[in-house]
Amino acid sequence: MSSTSSIQAGQAAAEPPRPHGQGRWNQRLGGWILSRLDVFLSEPLRQAAPEDLSRCRLLVCIALGLMLLDGVVLLAVPFSPQPVMHATIGLFSLSMNAAALVLLRRRASHELSALIVCSTIVAAFVLTCITSNRASSASHAASMLLPAMSVYLVGARLGFILTLPVALFVGFIHPILFLARSSEPIHEGNLWIVDISAAICMMSIWAVSWLHTAARNQAHAAREQALRTLRESERKLQSLIENTDDEVSSVDAEGRLIIANSAMRRAFRERYGIEPVPGEPLLAHAPPEHQKGLRQLLEKAFRGQRVRLEDTYVSEGRTRVTDISYNAVFGEDGRPLGANLFGRDMTERKEAELKLSEMHRSLLDVSRHAGMAEVATGLLHNVGNTLNSVNVSANLVTERLRNLRVSGLVRSADLLREHSADLGTFLTTDPRGRQLPAYLSALADQFTEEQQALLNEQQTLTEGLEHVKSIVSMQQEHARFAGMVELMSVTRLIDDALRLQSVSFSRHGIEVHREYADVPPILLDRHKLLQIILNLLSNARHALRDSGRPDKRITIRVEPAPDDRLRIQVSDNGMGIPAENLARLFTQGFTTKKNGHGFGLHISALSAIEMAGSLSCESDGEGKGATFTVELPMQTEDPRL
Repeated sequence: MSSTSSIQAGQAAAEPPRPHGQGRWNQRLGGWILSRLDVFLSEPLRQAAPEDLSRCRLLVCIALGLMLLDGVVLLAVPFSPQPVMHATIGLFSLSMNAAALVLLRRRASHELSALIVCSTIVAAFVLTCITSNRASSASHAASMLLPAMSVYLVGARLGFILTLPVALFVGFIHPILFLARSSEPIHEGNLWIVDISAAICMMSIWAVSWLHTAARNQAHAAREQALRTLRESERKLQSLIENTDDEVSSVDAEGRLIIANSAMRRAFRERYGIEPVPGEPLLAHAPPEHQKGLRQLLEKAFRGQRVRLEDTYVSEGRTRVTDISYNAVFGEDGRPLGANLFGRDMTERKEAELKLSEMHRSLLDVSRHAGMAEVATGLLHNVGNTLNSVNVSANLVTERLRNLRVSGLVRSADLLREHSADLGTFLTTDPRGRQLPAYLSALADQFTEEQQALLNEQQTLTEGLEHVKSIVSMQQEHARFAGMVELMSVTRLIDDALRLQSVSFSRHGIEVHREYADVPPILLDRHKLLQIILNLLSNARHALRDSGRPDKRITIRVEPAPDDRLRIQVSDNGMGIPAENLARLFTQGFTTKKNGHGFGLHISALSAIEMAGSLSCESDGEGKGATFTVELPMQTEDPRL
């Protein structure tokens, strides 16, 4: 079914109820009379515009009325003082009006018939005035009908041509003729005044009729222009409704369909196997529960409530999702007239949102893995450097142990065992014995010194191993609480992140300044915030490394913010950020690094949002550093407790 037929059928369905009682009887009588008048009209005239059809029907009424009058005149001929003249006038008028009716029946235009009727009236009137013995015949009230009827039936120009001669006849010719043949005494001045007044009235009526017709034509032209504009607007609206992919339909207050576009009909056919029919209830072929649901939704809309819902159904093995809204239409009195229904197929959007959600989860996983890699990299740097120190200490211990004079001590012990029987003689008389106490004393001093050195290296080894243990414990602690919200110190978490980056900062000569306000522990996701801080520190390190500045500096501030929030700022005096890049800084895939992936700041911003916070950046331009600000809710108690 086309949209045009849908509109026509919908308009028919929306027609107001017919009147009852007396109004219905009057309507029947009027319809019966009009149908009888239409018998005298040709088929083209019956199909004419309403205004032309009304003019034709009036012409039929006038012709029939004149024929009835002609019949009365003919019946009164035997009683007339001038039977021949009256009979001639009656027969002439009767035949001309009959001819006009015949032409109306056979022709597609009423103009000739109207001209015949008006000309017949003129001729009959003039002949009657000429033959009448009454001075008032020319000023009869019937003469005033001629200008009004002629203007309406044949137009202002032909009406003027018909009216002017009659007015001249009434005003000037009739008084002369009547006074010339009248034998009765009559006041000549009164006759002239009456006839001239009648002529003036006839022309005045023509003028008024002409002005009325001109005004009516202007109104008609304006109405036609308005109708053309309305039809053009209707066609544009119809084209818009038909060419949109959205489902558009309209129902009346009873839920009967008025109009439905092609998208609506197609969706309806896919779901219910049949197209909706204008004039029938919208869900006439749907299950009862659907019909009940529609009535409830319409009632809500008629109460002024906003009605919007997602409708899900399966079509051809695919789950379809439609976003539907109901908008009530109210009359001037506030009474609901119906509702407009708009539906949009959200299937592809929902599928895209699902894919986007999966991609988002994948990006979060990538971010977490990247964060874990960042943590692991920092841990390996710290552990590696500590192990280097441990290795150096171990080599020193080995070297010192290797250089100890253990062999000299062994030889001294062997000499003492050999001369154990004469030890006193050996130590006093033997040259080797006399040197042995001094040698043992020097050896003791050396062993004491080596013992202290070995103890120092042992302390270095112990401290290095403890440092490795603390780093591994910190990583295990952060990994154990990943994804959990807990009450913790933000400054401690930042210090942990700085420890993971400390080796890299030292290698690049970066100074770190801490400006911590006194803030209480807050509830947050330790792993997410650690990843954000590590990412910001890593970006600051790269910006400072590439800047070439000798005074590389990172400043970290922690302070309360308005609206019960916590502010963390990571500032550097590195390369800075151009103004054109600030707006795209947190966009997925945007990076200025040669080997960057563009995920870090994007995922950090998403992580901040997931913690009900925000991540922003400020920079005065290239070479002027940058400040990244993280704001989080300062929530110190779990609302679930």
